Amino acid sequence: MGVESPRLGGAPPMSNKPRETEDADEKPSVTLLGKVEKIIPGVIPAVPDKAQIAVEGAEDLYKEIRVENTLQDENGKPVKLKAGAEVEVTIEAEKHATEPKNSSDSEPPSDKHPKK
Repeated sequence: MGVESPRLGGAPPMSNKPRETEDADEKPSVTLLGKVEKIIPGVIPAVPDKAQIAVEGAEDLYKEIRVENTLQDENGKPVKLKAGAEVEVTIEAEKHATEPKNSSDSEPPSDKHPKK
């Protein structure tokens, strides 16, 4: 029996493995690795702390995200992230919000200018 990771806001458990399922309702997704850089205390006690997470593979200018540092463990009890923790960031979308990727989408832009 494996141990589940804490879940952000009660979300389903995360996995670093690509999702391979025949479920017709499965949403297209990608999971990226990240690391909690720091915990930012709430300005007042009523404001929850934030976790600043550096997402691996993101552009330097946009790699940090800040999220409320409130998670739930497998029993639904509140927990929080620690600075330095390795995490997974999953991005998913409804199927209707995606389109097929062309092989040219991942090629670097050409230096050639179109002829006039």
